[in-house]
Amino acid sequence: MARFDMSGIDATVDEMRRLGEDVGPVADAMLLAGAAEVREAWRRAAEEAEHRLTGDMIASIGFPREPQDIGGMKAIDIYPQGRDEHGVRNAEKAFILHYGTSKLDGSRWIDLADMYCESTVVPAMTAVWAAYLETGRVPDVAARIGAPIAGAGIRTKRT
Repeated sequence: MARFDMSGIDATVDEMRRLGEDVGPVADAMLLAGAAEVREAWRRAAEEAEHRLTGDMIASIGFPREPQDIGGMKAIDIYPQGRDEHGVRNAEKAFILHYGTSKLDGSRWIDLADMYCESTVVPAMTAVWAAYLETGRVPDVAARIGAPIAGAGIRTKRT
């Protein structure tokens, strides 16, 4: 399992702490916005690596609608959800395509996805914070990132 750690939002986090408000809902919205960027990067990388037979695995890449509290830290797991039409776990297919087997070379497509989203996650998260500061309301990120959303820093789960 890999972890996608972010840097670049330190000033935003400091500003959130300085305000001393209950920023939990804003932080959740920020994580969802960042997770949407990671999801799109995973889908793009899978397509570029030509990992499409039926499209089930790529379409299933997602995350839960709400961040989880793991060890006192908010986190979102992003990975292919569910099973394909033949009952094969999409996460298992992603793992094999990434790492390979004795008969199949791995493409390391998730590394490419992580590289794609390095420049998009922080701006997406800070845009949510800026919208909150401007309006005083938590932006409805779930409506903007679109369905289907299936699992802070943002953690990606390499499966």
